[in-house]
Amino acid sequence: MNFTANRNVLRWVIIAFAMIITALILWNTYEFFQQLKESEQKNMKEYEIAIDDLVNQSLEAEMGNLGSTVTENTTTIPMIEVNYKGDMKARNLPEHIMNDTIKLRSLIAEYASENEPIRINYDGAPFQTIYYGESPIITKMKYFPMALLLILVLFGAVIWFFYRSTKASEQNKLWAGMAKESAHQIGTPLSSLVGWTTLLKDTDVDPSYVAEMEKDIVRLQTITERFSKIGSIPTLSEMDIVDQTDKAVHYISSRSSKLVVFDVDLPSQPIMVKLNEQLYAWVIENLIKNGIDAMKGKGAIKVYLRADAHKVFITVTDTGKGIPKNQWNQVFTPGFTTKKRGWGLGLSLAHRIIRDYHKGTIRVSESKKDKGTTFEIMINRLK
Repeated sequence: MNFTANRNVLRWVIIAFAMIITALILWNTYEFFQQLKESEQKNMKEYEIAIDDLVNQSLEAEMGNLGSTVTENTTTIPMIEVNYKGDMKARNLPEHIMNDTIKLRSLIAEYASENEPIRINYDGAPFQTIYYGESPIITKMKYFPMALLLILVLFGAVIWFFYRSTKASEQNKLWAGMAKESAHQIGTPLSSLVGWTTLLKDTDVDPSYVAEMEKDIVRLQTITERFSKIGSIPTLSEMDIVDQTDKAVHYISSRSSKLVVFDVDLPSQPIMVKLNEQLYAWVIENLIKNGIDAMKGKGAIKVYLRADAHKVFITVTDTGKGIPKNQWNQVFTPGFTTKKRGWGLGLSLAHRIIRDYHKGTIRVSESKKDKGTTFEIMINRLK
């Protein structure tokens, strides 16, 4: 059994052990609660006998201390005594309640629903009725199992989130491994293509054809390098973001349909930031491609860049179908897509590239149905 399998088995053993411990605590708490309640019932039975003896004791009988001792020692159970005249006397209750007649009558009804009242007779006639509730410790113990159950639920939730995050981490490693392997596999035919273009230069083939092939080979090399860096921390260098944005837009615009109109508004002066050239270009290209897809290949794409003293803002606007506002944050979730085809990874990767690697932000800043969508990227400017 390999390390991963052993780790999974150990994880489930720990989970099972924790749940068993929690279940045992709940069971023992319930048993303790029942015993405590039975003990209080027994105490009240003794109190009933003591009161009955004190009330019905003959005048000639010798007074004992047992009855008075039992009644005096019953100090934890709240009770209300109502005599045959209707007068009320409270015991073991807070001072502010003992003199509140309305509150006492409310407690009488509450106590009567919880426990059978104690009725004391004198010479066969009703003399006194004692209504009693549960002691503060019993009241608190009632909520203890609920608290434990809540802890168990929270514990289960933590385990679930931990399991999900572990699975997500494993999947990320799998995707990174597949990407690196794909880059490695592409490398062999790519080297062959480079060799063929070199041979074609010595033939009568139109040099413009070879030049276009070389551009696409360079593009494939760029894509291969991007894939090979997935899962690794990219290197950032000081670069002119105006120039890098212009290059990325130009590459897409030169290969897009004439039905897509590009409007590029960039400053004339360079603006220096910390960038990874290939990853940043991929983000810009991805946003433009998504916009073209949203417009179904016909419409306008506007790329606008502005900067203040501290930050640079790049917006990419399309004239597509728009995104509902409740999905503005969801579009960056891995696997989320509104397309019939697609993995739903493009915007999530763009989000990771800008947020995690470039310490910036990317968001949907505006979107209207059948009007279009604007994505905004913010990157810190070098001082």
